[in-house]
Amino acid sequence: MIDANPLPEVSGEVVIVKYNAGNVRSVTCALNRLGIEPVLTDDPDRIRDADRVIFPGVGEASSAMNYLRRTGLDGVLKTLTQPFLGICLGMQLMCEWSQENDTECLGIFHEKVLLFPPELKVPHMGWNNLSGIMSPILSGITGDEYFYFVHSYYAAKGDETIASCGYINEFSAALQNGNYYGLQFHPEKSSKAGEMILRNFLGMGDG
Repeated sequence: MIDANPLPEVSGEVVIVKYNAGNVRSVTCALNRLGIEPVLTDDPDRIRDADRVIFPGVGEASSAMNYLRRTGLDGVLKTLTQPFLGICLGMQLMCEWSQENDTECLGIFHEKVLLFPPELKVPHMGWNNLSGIMSPILSGITGDEYFYFVHSYYAAKGDETIASCGYINEFSAALQNGNYYGLQFHPEKSSKAGEMILRNFLGMGDG
């Protein structure tokens, strides 16, 4: 059973980046359960001034990146110093390139995003454990917990991998580069284990 730490005080706004990708509602509800009322915005100044930034996403890589480029958010997101969390498509867009419609991404993580090979059912959808766990954002996670995944594309394992998962092959379930964190799974849909990760993220110091 997971013993969640008390939620640290968040002094400023928690911002969810608005970029016409789905899954905003479930992330908002998860934060609401922790007593946080996030702000959904694509305003660069408000994003820069936020205490925490969350970059969720369910959608298609090229259209999402086109929106980020049209609004100038592609440049903004790469210069932030506060804790930043990408979820699912958000994590993939933080990588260098996605095979989904040959899309150049943000390049925060130095990995490429590839389509799962067809040996097993795609998308990968369901509950899985993590292995190779490291990084404070995963503090308290032992590897026995289950997290909810739903994705057809994956980031390969590399130097920035802080947790992995196996489906057809091993892939990055979580990535970190400095103050930037990415989760392929959905913490907001992963019960108490996911809630612990959100608590860890909200309690982090500035980069």
